[in-house]
Amino acid sequence: MTTTTPLDDVTLVGRARDGDVRAYEQLVLRYQGPMFRLAVKMLHHRGDAEDVVQEVFLNAWRKLGQLSEDAAFVGWLYRATTNRCLNAIRMRKPQADVDLDTAESPRTDLQPERAAQVSSQLAALNAALAQLTPEQRACWLLREVHGRSYEEIGETVGVTATAVRGRIARARAQLAEVMKPWR
Repeated sequence: MTTTTPLDDVTLVGRARDGDVRAYEQLVLRYQGPMFRLAVKMLHHRGDAEDVVQEVFLNAWRKLGQLSEDAAFVGWLYRATTNRCLNAIRMRKPQADVDLDTAESPRTDLQPERAAQVSSQLAALNAALAQLTPEQRACWLLREVHGRSYEEIGETVGVTATAVRGRIARARAQLAEVMKPWR
């Protein structure tokens, strides 16, 4: 019995660039989840997030030949997803509502009181995230949820690492203030 080890991103990108649709499908399967989670948290709407992620992957397939380094593919996806989300936010009319359907549901094995508390905390965090500027929200999500470095975030949103640090610091301060009752 032979087991095949999954191919690394660079190999898959190289093959996809050569027209291998299956290699690109593997990249989509590997990264659609993280891109969708980023888009949902930025947009607070599943349908809009699905549209953004679909557009990002279709556009990436079309423009794969323009990517200068195969190893830059993941950063390219994060940048494209973030930029599309920011554009979608700019196009929207101002809204105060938060889509609580995007909050992850609490674990069902917890006690009901604890489950209600966790659900309330998630709702409060989502509401607090919605109060951040789109740029602050993007930087905070890329750092805290997706674990990207300050330099990667700077490349993604088109600012310096110092500016990213400032945005994240302001976002953290604002979130800490809003979430103070939950400590």
